[in-house]
Amino acid sequence: MTRGIARHAKWIAAGALAACVAAATPAAAATAPAVSCTSAKAGLAGKLKRDITSALSHRSGTIAVGLYDRTTKTTCTLRSSTAYDSASVVKVTVLATLLWDAKKHNRYLTDRESTLAKAMITKSDNDATSKLWRQLGLTKIKGFLTAAGMTRTKPGANGYWGLTQITVTDEQKLLKLITAKNTVLSDNARAYILKLMGQVISSQRWGTPYGAGSGISWHVKNGWLQRSTHGWRVHSVGTFKGGGHDYMITVLTHGNSTMNYGITTIQGVAKVIHRDLAAS
Repeated sequence: MTRGIARHAKWIAAGALAACVAAATPAAAATAPAVSCTSAKAGLAGKLKRDITSALSHRSGTIAVGLYDRTTKTTCTLRSSTAYDSASVVKVTVLATLLWDAKKHNRYLTDRESTLAKAMITKSDNDATSKLWRQLGLTKIKGFLTAAGMTRTKPGANGYWGLTQITVTDEQKLLKLITAKNTVLSDNARAYILKLMGQVISSQRWGTPYGAGSGISWHVKNGWLQRSTHGWRVHSVGTFKGGGHDYMITVLTHGNSTMNYGITTIQGVAKVIHRDLAAS
């Protein structure tokens, strides 16, 4: 991914920066938004709200959080509609689009597509992503976003997929589609996406899986990108099942001084979420 970051930097230097800064910059708020939680499980919403708030209390940057647990009908959100540069988190959307389009044409993925998809998700390979992005084109990508109800996601222009604008709300919609039967993605497609997200190389298994219990199955995709405005973007989306829970977590951040600072912020949130759900 180091080569990929350098490539992103070249793209930005070539002119992507000016076009995307305005879209990526959330409006400044007079007061920081608060974590909001609801749950069918007595006491769980209040505990999650307190613990997520505490985990973020000494972290700088702009942080957005989404949690949804099907089992306890629990939802937590923070800055759910704030837009962020996607970095490599968009690769899950690229794969979902590829599979959605293949289903429409009643075909399987080719060997080439399968090879590119595996590299894109498990290694976060940027060259593979660029090839699939070009193959699909904006019409198909936007078609999938419409079908998925991801109305706030804006694909990056001129091939700059890493500058796609994403929100917690839409990432959570995507994770819900991947983890439950629906008319947008076939069962085989969902299983394929989860399989690859469960095979991410060890150096990229940070983020939302942090603190998950040994009996919890996880699937993750992370993204990281440094730009001249808002410092490092560091994101993590993950799905989790086990211990009587079926849940998904999205944490998007920018304004991080380093990549590791962003990772630490995400993992602080993930740790308390996993702990609170395990205890409920």
